[in-house]
Amino acid sequence: MYKAVVFFDLDGTLFDNQKNVSDDNIAAINQLRENNILPVISTGRNIFEIQYVIDATGINSLVSANGSYVQYQGKKLKAEQISDEVIEEILAFAKKQGDVISFYNNEEFALTAENDLTKVNYRLLRLTPHVEPDFYKTHEVNFLNVFNYDKDKLYQDEFKGELSLVRNNPRCLDTMKWGISKQTGIQALLKKAQLGDIPSYAFGDQLNDLQMFAEVDYPVAMGNGHPDVKAKASFVTTSNVNGGIVNGLKHYGLIK
Repeated sequence: MYKAVVFFDLDGTLFDNQKNVSDDNIAAINQLRENNILPVISTGRNIFEIQYVIDATGINSLVSANGSYVQYQGKKLKAEQISDEVIEEILAFAKKQGDVISFYNNEEFALTAENDLTKVNYRLLRLTPHVEPDFYKTHEVNFLNVFNYDKDKLYQDEFKGELSLVRNNPRCLDTMKWGISKQTGIQALLKKAQLGDIPSYAFGDQLNDLQMFAEVDYPVAMGNGHPDVKAKASFVTTSNVNGGIVNGLKHYGLIK
């Protein structure tokens, strides 16, 4: 039985500014394991996007795509599927706005089109996109991105009750089935893996981490985090490039 479980966001949290996990953070994760504490990645990203992180850290329990796909010890626990009907609704709405959408599952992704936003986004993420507007007709879709800068409320109002949309970076809205979030993914993992009776911790920095914070016993905000995230934290550690993970874990005595 694990003594505790720790959930780690990636961008701006476990990652440095080059989207890598530092040697110090890898060492801290290994110390957690030695102390019989379970490390879990909890991210807006999909599993295929972060295989290099899984390889570097050895973490194989994940809440990915903001709770849309969950696995425990390398095995799928839960996968949400957005229906073709709902996808076609948001495709039609996005077309009127002139916005591009990307489709995701745990293995691959495709775009409805390319534009300046998508080119910048996937260059930063080290991914090579391809355009396939009918991808959803032949593939399961767990998660979407809607590319725009400032249409959060417009989409949230239009798809209330069907889709949950949250801005995870300036270029796009993470889009899940209604009610799905990192929080629901964590709930599923804790329940199915029978981890609900042990202390839980979470490290995060952005607005899509707020629901994750609401689910754990000890939410830890990064020093570089959004002010609203810091306000909900039980502890604010240093930044992601200034020992934030190590310092936060040490604060709670999870590592030495």
